[in-house]
Amino acid sequence: MRARELTLAYDDRTVVHELDLAIPDGKVTVIVGPNACGKSTTLRALGRLLKPSGGSVLLDGTALAQLPTKRIAQQIGLLPQTPVAPEAITVADLVGRGRQPHQRWWQQWSEADERAVREAMERTDVATLAERAVDELSGGQRQRVWIAMALAQDTELLLLDEPTTYLDISHQVEVLDLVRQLNHERGRTVVVVLHDLNQAARYADHLVAMKAGRVVAEGAPAEVVTEELVREVFGLDCTVVPDPVTGSPLVVPGPPWSPPAS
Repeated sequence: MRARELTLAYDDRTVVHELDLAIPDGKVTVIVGPNACGKSTTLRALGRLLKPSGGSVLLDGTALAQLPTKRIAQQIGLLPQTPVAPEAITVADLVGRGRQPHQRWWQQWSEADERAVREAMERTDVATLAERAVDELSGGQRQRVWIAMALAQDTELLLLDEPTTYLDISHQVEVLDLVRQLNHERGRTVVVVLHDLNQAARYADHLVAMKAGRVVAEGAPAEVVTEELVREVFGLDCTVVPDPVTGSPLVVPGPPWSPPAS
């Protein structure tokens, strides 16, 4: 997947400016940046949820705008930032909707569909919630159900917009570990938007830093996450040290504010 001179706007407000971006196949790409920098907007365009006002997004060399919707749904799985479930739908039914792109008029449900749904729910630890209504669940449980639906879709390319929203730290790690596992074991290409720079550096193969609708830097986390870049993109004075567990860059903010001595 590649974006060429991609310009994205809402009404007359341009959010992303002539962005060029190549998503490495078979890798985990993480997009980071401050609020309102255009990272979620870019992800929406990569999933064809937002029509470019300029430039294009290409999948295997063909512009997304020229591809049938069903083919895109079979190749690209997208979890938006704030998905909304139909009222009273159960967990199993919602996860099952991820299989719709793979069904045919003569075969509405198959053993492969059943297996994909079951595996997706087990991987996200929601199998015991299968008969519960989604709107009765906690925020963290709902988020894991939506991730299960995206996994059940079983696409080669997976786009996740803030997938750790509403999750406590242990479930954040579980979800991101799952992303890495899917990438490693099944060769899935994954693009993730994250707020947490340290999590991004820990899990990304390819890191993209955005500011004001443009790519400021991209590459391996060790090349991108520097004290200078954090100051430029996030306006934060910090020290960057090796993560004691993974060796990836770890951002340590400067000293907290303290009252002046009397």
